[in-house]
Amino acid sequence: MSIEIDILNGDASWKQVAPLMDAVWPRHVVEKLPWGHIEWAHADLRVLIDAPWDSPQPGLACHVGIFFRTITWDGRKVDVGGIGGVATREDCRGHGYATVALNAAVQTMRDHEAIRFALLFCEPHNEAFYQARGWHRFEGEVYAEQPEGRVRFDAMAPLVFDFTRKPRDGVIDLCGLPW
Repeated sequence: MSIEIDILNGDASWKQVAPLMDAVWPRHVVEKLPWGHIEWAHADLRVLIDAPWDSPQPGLACHVGIFFRTITWDGRKVDVGGIGGVATREDCRGHGYATVALNAAVQTMRDHEAIRFALLFCEPHNEAFYQARGWHRFEGEVYAEQPEGRVRFDAMAPLVFDFTRKPRDGVIDLCGLPW
């Protein structure tokens, strides 16, 4: 089986991604989650994986959003990559699509020489998945912008992927919306 990976402009590909996100994260479910009220940034790029043509339901199987941002870590400006909006269609789970898409996203960020580390936010039940793929828990504080202003962002666990920096603690300011 071959897997086709597309890396597309974030805004331009949203129409293609929206049905998957609505299926994985329906509004009535999201509204009840601890992070359901959060305003999120839009992805700069999107990794898309289609189910194989011979699968029972061909079409978009998995999505990973990629973000590029200059943040501050302990008061110093740092260029980072971000991962957000990881979603796999229920009937496509367990086939490795999320791992393939995540690896493609990490490689895309690695190709941008200015990126010092990657950052994502996840629910506790997903931490083991990311840690098994080289991500590490960030034990410090994270701040982000929201409509009401700058807030401590603790709705989800922050994890980092090391490139040239290995942050494990301190203070990160996302200098914008979370992803």
